[in-house]
Amino acid sequence: MKVTLKVWRQKSRNTPGEFKTYESPALNPNMSFLEMLDVVNEELANRGEEPIAFDHDCREGICGTCSLVIDGKPHGPHQGVATCQTYMRSFKNGDEIVVEPFRARAFPLVKDLVVDRKALDRIQHAGGFISVRTGSAPDANNILVPKENADLAMDAAQCIGCGACVAACKNASAMLFVAAKVSHLGLLPQGQPERHRRVKAMVDQMDAEGFGGCTVTGSCEAVCPKEISLDFIARMNRDYAAALIRGEPKPIAGSGAG
Repeated sequence: MKVTLKVWRQKSRNTPGEFKTYESPALNPNMSFLEMLDVVNEELANRGEEPIAFDHDCREGICGTCSLVIDGKPHGPHQGVATCQTYMRSFKNGDEIVVEPFRARAFPLVKDLVVDRKALDRIQHAGGFISVRTGSAPDANNILVPKENADLAMDAAQCIGCGACVAACKNASAMLFVAAKVSHLGLLPQGQPERHRRVKAMVDQMDAEGFGGCTVTGSCEAVCPKEISLDFIARMNRDYAAALIRGEPKPIAGSGAG
C-alpha cells in the first residue's frame, strides 16, 4: 500500500511552520505508524532531505513518548492505543493522512512533531510521590487495602503521561493526567498522610504551567490510550476542596512547589 502524508514541519518554536506533502514508498499494512515514518525518513535521507523529527521510545504503548495527532485525533483513529500501537492496516491504500504535533501552550514545540512535555514532569515532582522510607517489600497482609480501592488505584496508575488528554481538550487541560496521578496514591493507605497537601501542590503546579480549565467535555477520556476514567477528576476535585477547607498552605517537603 501507499499513502500521502501531510506532515507539520517546523525547525524550532521561533520559526514559522507549514504542512509539507510526502508520498510514501510501498508499505507493509502490518507495519506500525512509527515504522512507516521510519521508512519515509529513510527515503528523505537518501534524497539528502531533513528527516521528520518525532518522539518515540518503547514502541509498546507503555512509555507515553509517542505524541502525534493523526487526522485530528491524538494517537490516531483507534481507542485505547498509543501512536506506536496504530498500524497502517487502519488506513486504506491511497489515503491522505495529516500528521501534527500535540498542540498546547504548556507543550512548546521543539521541532516538527516533537514538543516539550516537561510541564507534566514538574506537576509530578510537585507531589506525585510519598515521602517515606519504603525499606524492603512488606508482606502483602501487613497493610490491608480494600479490593475496590486496589482496583481503582491500579486503574489510575495505568496513566503513562503521554499528554493526549491535553492535546484533545479544547482548553488544553491536564486535569485527567493530574487526577490519575493524585488518585492512585490517594486511594492507598501509604498515600494518606500527604493526601491533601499532594492534591493542592499538584493542582497549583498545573495552573502555574498554563494548562486550561476542565469543562468536562470528555474528549480526554476518549483519546486516553489507557482509557483513564473521568471519575478520577471528580475524585480529585473532592480532595482539592477538602484541602482548601483544611487550609493546606505548605507543599510536600522537597517538592519545590509554592
